[in-house]
Amino acid sequence: MGNFLFKWFIKNYENTRDPKVRDDYGKLAGIVGIISNTILCTMKILIGLISGSISIVADGINNLADGASSIITLLGFKLASLPEDEEHPYGHARIEYIAGMAVSVMILIVGFELGKSSLEKIITPEPLEFSWTVVIVLLIAIAIKVWQAIFNISTGKKINSLALIATGTDSRNDVISTVVVLLGILIGHFFNVMVDGYFGLAVAVFILWSGVSLIKETISPLLGEAPDEELVSQIEAMAMAYDGAIGIHDLIVHNYGPGKVFASMHIEVDSSVDVMESHDLIDTIEKNLSESLNILLTVHMDPVDINNPYREPLTHILKDVLSGIPGTLGFHDLRIVPGTTHTNVIFDVVLSHECELSQKEISDILKQKVSEFNSSFLCVIEYDMNYAGTKK
Repeated sequence: MGNFLFKWFIKNYENTRDPKVRDDYGKLAGIVGIISNTILCTMKILIGLISGSISIVADGINNLADGASSIITLLGFKLASLPEDEEHPYGHARIEYIAGMAVSVMILIVGFELGKSSLEKIITPEPLEFSWTVVIVLLIAIAIKVWQAIFNISTGKKINSLALIATGTDSRNDVISTVVVLLGILIGHFFNVMVDGYFGLAVAVFILWSGVSLIKETISPLLGEAPDEELVSQIEAMAMAYDGAIGIHDLIVHNYGPGKVFASMHIEVDSSVDVMESHDLIDTIEKNLSESLNILLTVHMDPVDINNPYREPLTHILKDVLSGIPGTLGFHDLRIVPGTTHTNVIFDVVLSHECELSQKEISDILKQKVSEFNSSFLCVIEYDMNYAGTKK
């Protein structure tokens, strides 16, 4: 069904890297959510009022919130697609995250109000009017919600949209909520036990839990989370595939919203190669990786003397020392600069956030080992944090 809708309503639907195609996916998903949730909300509230079931009404209002969230998602995609302007030179793509945050807050408010109504039902329980029509309607609602969950999650993964994946997860949670409501009705009918208020409260708690979870998911990219592991691996592998690229470091990835990724890194090149040739290599890497990965990449060229006879033994010493220090991730930019009285060994050490030793403690260890190799060698050390620390 999902592929049918994509083929019917989205031109060039297979080209999901195209920002316009991606926007069309989001808008289509929003419209589908509005229509399906409006139908579900109307069905459940009518059946809930007829049967006197607060849990069905609660579940119906939850679908009303889902419909409102689809409207917000639709507006979010529309606003996120606005072009760059003077005040927002990086575009407006992060509005999609803000839309997800608004949906999450709405879910929390609805969950709180439904919890209050359910507590009142527990204090003053009323018998329910059972009918197989109610059961059938709820079964239909469950089927629709299962389809919604699959549709939104698969669409979200297809276009890499956290907002749609969150919407699909919410639909999946709604399936569980409606199943709980249906169980409460059946138990009340066959065993004459009034559990409607308790089950309505359970639905409310579940909605609150879902809202908190969605807030955590949507706030993370706004705070600035670690880049995707696959993207980092692709950047590193593609850059190192070029002849002349000796090493890469200081990779930083900034996410300004889906389709708005900016990255920068340093690439080491042989200092003996003509500077114009190395510069041409860097330009080529920038252009090809930016086009292939749909990012804006900036590369800084770091020339290094790979023919210095001390380079290889010093490399082994530094690797051995740093491998024994937890929280260090290696080194880069090794330069050996001779002078009249001493030789400077200049390099950068990369630290993770889990490193427990201070920079001074690490420097003392490194300086001692290098001095043991050659007493006239002095270490000049800079420290970098691993900004490309990846998330799964």
